[in-house]
This record gives sequence, structure tokens and C-alpha cells, in this order.
Amino acid sequence: MTKTVLVPIADGTEEIEAVCIIDILRRAGASVTVASVGQFQVTASRGTKLIADKLISTCFMDTFDLVALPGGMPGAERLRDSKELELILKRQQREGRFYAAICASPAIVLLHHGLLAFHRATCHPNFTHQLDNTDAVESRVVVDGTCITSRGPGTAIEFSLKLVELLYDKGKADEISRSMVV
Repeated sequence: MTKTVLVPIADGTEEIEAVCIIDILRRAGASVTVASVGQFQVTASRGTKLIADKLISTCFMDTFDLVALPGGMPGAERLRDSKELELILKRQQREGRFYAAICASPAIVLLHHGLLAFHRATCHPNFTHQLDNTDAVESRVVVDGTCITSRGPGTAIEFSLKLVELLYDKGKADEISRSMVV
């Protein structure tokens, strides 16, 4: 069965994180939907142009095995401010499906919407002071139940491979890792 993944993007999204998540999950065979919280074309944090498959407003009725948020500023703030994305994320948590965030997004999006309550998490070092539970902030990737967080662009491949492992299995993640010479 094909796994379904939503990757929301916005102007100011960190492109390395977005592209790593999208690419690695597609290599694993997941059906990845890239959805913008603004216009179809976004300008990422370093000026790279990204084009979404859909607008987030058209994704609300869809069910996803995973919703994975890239970070970047001000992209994370724009993700945070999307009411549609907030509702999708809260439904993921309520229904026990995976939700993940990297870089600024754990603190800016997940924490803001109450999605880190009672969860260990990490994020970019510039935002760790905002986390309530700081026992895991130095970890590169933290998995706590259905909530997965990571630190930043330098951990994006490791984070994405962990998402593959959780959606599929360790063998699939190892296969993708080997093929990418990670």
C-alpha cells in the first residue's frame, strides 16, 4: 500500500529541508503532495523557486500517513499562520498519525499549536529555548510517539530517512541510504 505524505511549503521555507523530505520519501515510494499555504510558486529562504502540487486549502479532506514540515524563516511563521494546516496537523495528532517538523518548525509551528505537549523534541539551536521539555534538544532526530522532530538543514537527510523507516521499515531506509551513498 502506498504511503501518503503532505509536505507544506511557504515563502521562506528552507529549501534543503523541503527538497530532502520530498525527494527521499518519493525514492521510498511514498505519494508526496507538496502543498503551498500561499501561492503555487514560493520563494524559499535562499531564493530557490519551489512549485507546489496543490494549495493547502484543497488538502483538508485528504488523509495522510505523515505530515512533514520543513523549517526556515519566515517560512515556519507562514506555516504556523495557516488555519488549514493547523487543522490538518491537529487531526494527524488526534487520529494517531505521524506528524514531523525540522529546524524552526517544531518551536514555531508545533509548539505554538500545542502539538508538542508531553513530547520530547528538538529544533534548530536558535529556537531550543522555546521548548518546554529540553532533555532531547541536542539530539539530531527525536521520535516521540507519532511526533518526529529534527534540528536543521544539516540533519535533513537523516530526518528524512527516519521518516522512511517509520512509514515503511528500517530495511527500506537502509536501502535508500545506500543508494544515496549516505
